[in-house]
Amino acid sequence: MTFVPWSFEACSAHSRARGNPGQQSAGVRGPWVPAFAGTSGDEERFNLVGTCFRRFALAIAALLCTAIFSLAANLPALTGRIVDQANVIPAETRSAIEPKLSELEAKSGIQLVVATVSSLDGQEVEPYANELFRTWKLGEKTKNNGVLLLVAPNERRVRIEVGYGLEGTLTDALTKVIIQNAIAPRFKTGDFSGGIARGVDDIITVLTTDASEWQKRPSLRLDSHETRDPVSWLLVAGLIALVTLLIVSPGFRWFFLNVVLNILLNSGGSRGGGGSFSSGGGFSGGGGSSGGAGASGSW
Repeated sequence: MTFVPWSFEACSAHSRARGNPGQQSAGVRGPWVPAFAGTSGDEERFNLVGTCFRRFALAIAALLCTAIFSLAANLPALTGRIVDQANVIPAETRSAIEPKLSELEAKSGIQLVVATVSSLDGQEVEPYANELFRTWKLGEKTKNNGVLLLVAPNERRVRIEVGYGLEGTLTDALTKVIIQNAIAPRFKTGDFSGGIARGVDDIITVLTTDASEWQKRPSLRLDSHETRDPVSWLLVAGLIALVTLLIVSPGFRWFFLNVVLNILLNSGGSRGGGGSFSSGGGFSGGGGSSGGAGASGSW
């Protein structure tokens, strides 16, 4: 089906034809009147391109969703304030740490969770920790005051992921110092329980005492020449690239917005504030989130 384009002559002829049926029978058509003389080759090509584009977009969306769901399926479940999938935390260390984590949440609402994983599934520790944090929804929803201490012994990587609401207190520089001074040296000697216990103590100290108090401790003293984590620059570069693509590419913008809307619409209902125990007795997050603040290290 083709359409006769608009023109002044066609409009005039159409107006005259309404008063003269003979002209209508002569085939004079006004603007946007369909002509059933057959489908043109241009329109067939246009329809073919549109169909291919739609199928391509759906295929990409399906692959993305599959990747997301596959990643989520490999994440450990949040079974408590300590999730030891790698089995490196002895029972006595767990018994010593758990009351501290519980007391911290009871007094301040801050939810600090320790997790060890047997594998990062081929990912870097930063995106894995952020995905785990968001999946578990650590911290109160209105305050985003969660903290995740993640240890991956097989990859020899450790990460402290910090919720939005605590970025000004437990800063990137401080988390880097805790990893370098308290955690990594003990991990190098195989003392995972000692490194985790010391890391938990230092995190709680920063979150619950004035800066004038914890700065007196050599293990937490900031180096005036502390450098930024290169991962931060990579995140900034990635954000700039994303914004550029959204501006210059309508196709990418359409695809990105559709993916975001689908994720938002399919996400679960909101939770109440603070960590809690579900009806089945399991520990759960309180709806908090993280934007990737914190620091990583290795040994």
